[in-house]
Amino acid sequence: MIKHCITALLFLLSLTAISCCAFAVEPLVKAHAHNDYEHDRPLLDALDHGFCGVEADIFLVEGRLLVAHNRKDVQQNRTLQSLYLNPLKERIAANNGRVYSAGPRVTLLIDLKSEAESTYLALHDVLAQYADMLTTVDQGKVKPGPLLVVISGNRPRKLMASQKVRYAGIDGRLNDLESSDAFHLLPMISDNWNRHFRWRGVGEMPDLERKKLHSAVRRAHDAGRVVRFWATPENENVWRELLSAEVDLINTDDLDGLQKFLLSKR
Repeated sequence: MIKHCITALLFLLSLTAISCCAFAVEPLVKAHAHNDYEHDRPLLDALDHGFCGVEADIFLVEGRLLVAHNRKDVQQNRTLQSLYLNPLKERIAANNGRVYSAGPRVTLLIDLKSEAESTYLALHDVLAQYADMLTTVDQGKVKPGPLLVVISGNRPRKLMASQKVRYAGIDGRLNDLESSDAFHLLPMISDNWNRHFRWRGVGEMPDLERKKLHSAVRRAHDAGRVVRFWATPENENVWRELLSAEVDLINTDDLDGLQKFLLSKR
């Protein structure tokens, strides 16, 4: 009996050590996992690398929010709850109300792939069940939480703007830089890098493009919004320019590469 108890205790201690190590990773506020669900361990691989932004694409299928890049790839067991919301809830509960111990807020970018309003309304009902861990807006007043949800893709902008209580904000585009929307309704500006910049990371970034990038980021920040670009070339020259311009979330599929790059800039 004593032997079994000791064995069980050692097992529990090993689990605790693993958990502590996972939580002890240095959070990287600028690291964003693009199409995170395509990694071997959705969410968990990103968190193990210290990422503070993760992206999930969802389809509304027979009342369920299923995570996939294409409709043909949906699987009934890969729900938004099982892959993201439940693990985040458990981690936050076990980690003193934070995704990372004493760490920054984490952003969950949810890309709506199916019809905008029906998908969003289903998502709103699901997010209401996790309200305690979310940054919420009630009658224009923001209640900060350890997790910020931002809606991209098919965004029902008018519907979201009309809500008295929201559990998410809208992902804007560069043409929203002059928007008068409140920062909590439009907390993020994202856009396709290739639509606005010709430079792909080879040689020096043209001065005019660098000025355009810095200006866009500055204008977004002046309005209280964060900035992200997708389809950015996966190389350190581009990451260095994004970092210099103070882009808030650097989009990548290369978790190891971006983690090493950002840690080298500490």
